[in-house]
Amino acid sequence: MKVHEYQAKALLREFGVPVPNGEVASSPADAKVVAARIGGKVVVKAQVHAGGRGKAGGIKPADGATEAEAAARQILGMRLRTPQTPPEGLEVRSVLVEEASAIERELYLSITLDRARSAHVVMASQAGGMDIEEVAARTPEKILREWAHPALGLADFQARRLAFGLGLAGDQFKQGVGLLKSLFAFYLAKDCSLAEINPLVVTGDGRVLALDAKLTFDDNALSRHPELVALRDVREEDPLDVEASKYGLNYIKLDGTVGCMVNGAGLAMATMDIIKLAGGEPANFLDVGGGASPEQIENAFRILSSDPSVKAVFINVFGGILRVDRLAEGVIAAVTKLGLKLPIVLRAEGTNVELGKRMLAESGLALVMADDMGDGARKVVALAKGAK
Repeated sequence: MKVHEYQAKALLREFGVPVPNGEVASSPADAKVVAARIGGKVVVKAQVHAGGRGKAGGIKPADGATEAEAAARQILGMRLRTPQTPPEGLEVRSVLVEEASAIERELYLSITLDRARSAHVVMASQAGGMDIEEVAARTPEKILREWAHPALGLADFQARRLAFGLGLAGDQFKQGVGLLKSLFAFYLAKDCSLAEINPLVVTGDGRVLALDAKLTFDDNALSRHPELVALRDVREEDPLDVEASKYGLNYIKLDGTVGCMVNGAGLAMATMDIIKLAGGEPANFLDVGGGASPEQIENAFRILSSDPSVKAVFINVFGGILRVDRLAEGVIAAVTKLGLKLPIVLRAEGTNVELGKRMLAESGLALVMADDMGDGARKVVALAKGAK
């Protein structure tokens, strides 16, 4: 789960991470009031779940309350399009009005999980304010890394080494070390999967501030954090993703034409790979889980069929926890109830597979059966291309 920048900064402020003074506004009049309260020069920033806002016209400086009101009027209601938004963009419903910072240097700081090492990694670079992926690809030596101990966390010497590597000295060095430790404490306490500060800035008056903040939280840990769940803005998420989450379905929309319904994340990944190998493109990742009920299967079909880009569906199931006859029962009920017209290819193996196949054959539904994964992938890709 992601949150807006203004929410991220409020959370970080609670843990002692220094951020600029600012408030959220949902109308030009509100922006004017906030700017007057802050005083002096401010920056008006579009609040959407995407980066690249500045290049898209979503961040504007203002030389006082009147200019802040005008800037907010330009930004609010616009559909912001960046490389991280859907093609149609995201509607801006609120702006963050915060004090303008006299930036002397821009740095980069982030914390995430290094799955290869099974440890949290803190990354820092003096090349802040840029696309860090580009820095990593062209000049990887500019990115410093420190891996935290699984039990002991980020050691003081590691925080000092990172602050030194960022070129901080004197009082700024002390601020940097404190900020690093506070950010890491926040990252662990709130079960983040990513905490990114880009840019982390050194100001003309010697402050070290988190000028921007991007936070992503582990969905599997949200049950421990009702205060974070309350910050969720479903308007920023894909409607199909939101709908799937209501029924306990693991769904991620992709750009292809082959809808996938699979039980188990590993099998779902393999299914997407084999569809691409067969010359097609998956339209989604959809894991119905090991014990999917007929109701979940029906909702999965409804979500798949509501995506206009889906031209054919590939059901690929291994009947372990989810027996094949139970899958067949759900498929028959869902297709009949929803009146689906999409071509459906089904490959199933495992517990009660013969009973499940017999139920499907006797149902009278126009299903295409596959002998194995490769056969199913080839058939569904051909059907998807034919449907187009």
